[in-house]
Amino acid sequence: MRKKLLLAIAFSLGIWAYVLTLAAGPRAGNATAVAPVDADDGITALFSPSGGCTEALVSEINKASQTLDIQAYTFSSVPIAQAIANAYDRGVKVRVILDKSQRADHLSVANFLQTHHVLVYIDDQHGIAHNKVMLIDGKVLITGSFNFTKSSEERNAENLLIIKSRPKLISAYQSNFEHHFGHSIPFGSPVKAKVE
Repeated sequence: MRKKLLLAIAFSLGIWAYVLTLAAGPRAGNATAVAPVDADDGITALFSPSGGCTEALVSEINKASQTLDIQAYTFSSVPIAQAIANAYDRGVKVRVILDKSQRADHLSVANFLQTHHVLVYIDDQHGIAHNKVMLIDGKVLITGSFNFTKSSEERNAENLLIIKSRPKLISAYQSNFEHHFGHSIPFGSPVKAKVE
């Protein structure tokens, strides 16, 4: 009897939660884009779907003048890849670390980047290399859940932070990048034994 009562209460609460969700407005799939938010001095927050994350990434990459270090789990965005290739062409030192899944992903931009002489590496020393990080000129940190893909921009619920004027935080991310770069192997190299 007690179990039936608890189930009835849970069902009633579920119905009310659903009614309140409908009353609150459009469902997530139909939600309009959220404009970038200047969350704090030197920090901008962006949200997808359709929140301008790709455009913001391309804009920041286009400002790079010295270095561009990138860690990505899934990377298939053509506009972002083209901006990286353009950065390399204008003399920016570019290093890209991808998850091992990108070896076999036919949508991955790894081959495109290599064709444009960008150094592409694979971090195969973890279950997954799930970082999504860009470090630009030692002055800009970009991170968040946003994968560098068309789906992340157009369909997924994602977030992206562009962080400036935080040298200690940027330095910590740069040190972490160097750690992962140290055990990554060039894209196309044979698989090596796991060390961590």
